[in-house]
Amino acid sequence: MVGGLFLKKEYNVSREVTINKPRQQVFNYIKYLKNQDKFSKWANMDRAMKKSYRGVDGTVGFVSAWESKSKDVGVGEQEIKNIVDDERIDYELRFMEPIKSTSDASMLVNDAELNATKVTWKFHGKMNYPLNIVMLFVNFEKAIGDDLQVGLTNLKSIMERG
Repeated sequence: MVGGLFLKKEYNVSREVTINKPRQQVFNYIKYLKNQDKFSKWANMDRAMKKSYRGVDGTVGFVSAWESKSKDVGVGEQEIKNIVDDERIDYELRFMEPIKSTSDASMLVNDAELNATKVTWKFHGKMNYPLNIVMLFVNFEKAIGDDLQVGLTNLKSIMERG
């Protein structure tokens, strides 16, 4: 266990997708946390999960919370911490169960080409000792990255359909 003192304690994961819609239209959709229920893989892992909301969606301070009996989903909440219109949204994710931790996430939009938008979804996590020993056994880049990519692919499909 002492080896955990010398292991990496943070990870950064990001994925991106190009959506054939103007940046402002894409941004105006993703800034609402409730819309993540339609495209995020995590929001759809347990159809029986309880969801609750506090504040005004699409504004700093809005909180989307979840509670699931599934150990893969657990209990937690996500809060909008910062919004730069037509550029980025920053979130703080607070996981309470099964493991207590806090992570940061953001979604950034940039012009890709005429009427197309590159969306980048970033996730930054930290696991302090002794929990960081998990990083020896779990490839967070792949596990979280694959989930982010599923969400971005779903987002692209939703945005380009509508």
